[in-house]
Amino acid sequence: MEKINQNSSTAAIRYDAKRDFFWLFLRPWLWIPRLVEILVSISALAIVLTIQGSSKNEDIQKRIAKQILLTITNLGPCFIKIGQALSTRPDLVRKDWLEELTKLQDNLPPFPHEQALEILEKELGAPADQLFREFPKIPIAAASLGQVYKAKLHGDYWVAVKIQRPDLEFSIRRDLSIIRVLCRIIGPILPLNLGVGLDEIVDEYGKNLFEEIDYELEAQNANRFRALFSNNPAVTIPKVEQLLSTKKVITTSWVNGIKLQNKDELGGKDIDLDALIRSGVISGLQQLLEFGFFHADPHPGNMFALSGQTQGLGHIAYVDFGMMDSISNQDRLTLTSAIVNIVNENFCDLASNFQKLGFLSNEYDTNKIVPVLRKVLSGALDNSVGSFNFKKITDQFSELMYKYPFRVPARFALIIRAVVSQEGLALRLDPDFKIIKIAYPYVAKKLISGESKELLEILLNVIFTKDGILRVERVENLLDILIESAQDSDSELLPIAKTGLNLIMSNDGYILRKNLLLSMIKDEKLNTNEIKQLLRIIRKKFSPKKIAKGILKRLNPYKPNI
Repeated sequence: MEKINQNSSTAAIRYDAKRDFFWLFLRPWLWIPRLVEILVSISALAIVLTIQGSSKNEDIQKRIAKQILLTITNLGPCFIKIGQALSTRPDLVRKDWLEELTKLQDNLPPFPHEQALEILEKELGAPADQLFREFPKIPIAAASLGQVYKAKLHGDYWVAVKIQRPDLEFSIRRDLSIIRVLCRIIGPILPLNLGVGLDEIVDEYGKNLFEEIDYELEAQNANRFRALFSNNPAVTIPKVEQLLSTKKVITTSWVNGIKLQNKDELGGKDIDLDALIRSGVISGLQQLLEFGFFHADPHPGNMFALSGQTQGLGHIAYVDFGMMDSISNQDRLTLTSAIVNIVNENFCDLASNFQKLGFLSNEYDTNKIVPVLRKVLSGALDNSVGSFNFKKITDQFSELMYKYPFRVPARFALIIRAVVSQEGLALRLDPDFKIIKIAYPYVAKKLISGESKELLEILLNVIFTKDGILRVERVENLLDILIESAQDSDSELLPIAKTGLNLIMSNDGYILRKNLLLSMIKDEKLNTNEIKQLLRIIRKKFSPKKIAKGILKRLNPYKPNI
């Protein structure tokens, strides 16, 4: 069987759909048997699901779950990656199926240890017993692209050594070409309106999958990610051992933690699940809205719970940095604005956000979509931000895709995957989790910090109408969100007040000061009603008694409430 560059550790093959199609098409002895294998496996599973999928018998459902796992595992890395994505969605996949699918994350059959040692020696230039003080005979985990060994370098310094599966480039290249052709054939007959063809989605998936099997690129990603979180004690990123890392082998410091898979195990270790979820979501928001560089595959096998807390945030660790992506500054700011507009039910600006992000064409008249957004999103928050029903909203948006020209830009494929995986992971730990309950307070803090002119502009759009009138109720809502989201609302009052005051008195704050003054002038007359309302709210939220109480708590957090 022909295998192109399968053993080369030099220049890695990059994804090229056209090139790979012709490469495979001219080799029918490669694709015909594989196509038959794929179609037979999927058809057999489809028949079982059609006949028994709705059965209420637990034993039958367990057998189906095992067959799903076995089918996906036998089909190889490309299909396993899809199964991994499904394993993070408890709202989409039955619980008994989900338990089996989680095994796809790092509990797959390992490849022979002898092959692993051969690859390691060829890549690093020396056998394992010369490079490591201790190297086990059995991997501690096996995933879709490689398997991991827990080895010792010196003293008590343990490392994770990930060795790539043999012939991986060849099998991925072959399967992606077959999957792409199948998607081009069945895509037009499926009731989908994604704005892009299924083959384009495969292209995006293939590009990222080929990047994921380049361990040198993964090492670069890990180093960059580690630098971004260097000042965050709640997030741990392992250190890459550069001298023991190549395109097919990557060695990092070992992470002692608990995988975010088993809620009962985490509870038994006295891990605060709320603090852990909050840390995971906030770190994810930081990546998307602050750093512009994010982990696109945050499934439970790639995240660990560590002991301890820092300022109400649980300690977590990320591993496996093969699937990473970046987001532009403009997209980051537009996403921030969209979150604010959803919460404030500002549907005109939300429609503009969709256009800027590419979900609606620039030629489309947004006035036509505003009533639709109002119908779908109005009242979604009920009486509080925490009640936002994300699943209900996404389901309704899926229906809108059929009726209105919503499109999913290719650059958002991994962003959506990351957010969906993050939410699914949190739902596994807390079925009542609401992502917006954590996302909006984070965004609110960013807005009042005035870190950039762009964020200040978003804040002005939130608290002032287009006519320059101060929206007092939105200021109050913003303060309520910040105070309610704090672990200790009293002790957070002073920092919130200080941040707001710093913003007003800053050089960029002149725009805010100017708008406040202009809001007092209406029809060439002085009108202080809104300012008076604002001052009443500030006195209520930041009364001297509450501020004093917060200061005492900060000075002595163990002192009883006064």
